[in-house]
Amino acid sequence: MTITVRSAAEGDLPALLALYGELNPDDAPLPEASAGAVWAAISGQQGRTVLVAEVGGAVAGTADCLVMPNLTRGGRAILFVENVVVAGAFQRRGAGRQLMEAAVRLGESADCYKVQLLAADDAYVHTFYEACGFKALAQGFRRYISQGTGPDGDAPG
Repeated sequence: MTITVRSAAEGDLPALLALYGELNPDDAPLPEASAGAVWAAISGQQGRTVLVAEVGGAVAGTADCLVMPNLTRGGRAILFVENVVVAGAFQRRGAGRQLMEAAVRLGESADCYKVQLLAADDAYVHTFYEACGFKALAQGFRRYISQGTGPDGDAPG
């Protein structure tokens, strides 16, 4: 199976939305017009790259990467990685690993001093990231800003 990792294009939007539906099945899908407006904002954002892993012409996975300039570490940036998902049909075939390797290369090319991500509280996911060379070195904190409850069912905050 040949896996190609590349930057996402506007034509990938339906596939990305399908992947995000697998990542967050409880989220209501974005209406097409809203998704197009969000994509326009993402694609125009400096330092932002949405990667896709493609297998046989199909988008199999994605990782959203953002290079954030930084005033510490000699001015070297940080690469943040979010919304990593591989379609169920393509899991355990190398697409996720190739996405993470591409993200690290992106960080290297932007002279980032680290690549940072948050992972779900899931042993399989933690094992995957550790196998990709990531280490659990800090405790993450979140404060959801919304009305109602956060994705874990708790009140935000």
